[in-house]
Amino acid sequence: MSVHQQREPIMVVVAVIAVCAVLAFLVPGLSRRPERGTHRTLGAGARAGGKAPGILGRLLSKPFHTGSRAVSRSGSAGRRSRGRMPF
Repeated sequence: MSVHQQREPIMVVVAVIAVCAVLAFLVPGLSRRPERGTHRTLGAGARAGGKAPGILGRLLSKPFHTGSRAVSRSGSAGRRSRGRMPF
């Protein structure tokens, strides 16, 4: 596996988080639907990984839970900072 192939999943996660943060900051009302869609997708991955037996199932589903948590924090931070803006 080359270095380029290893960076692709990380870049996708960063891009999704950035889109959610920008949407949450610019248009807070429109950021909920992409956030829910991302949660749905990550939840499906977590459920699929969690079907593996024992510790392996937890290890395979953990990246999806971590990504989902990051998307939630990103969206809520954008909405919170937008609420603090004077305009």
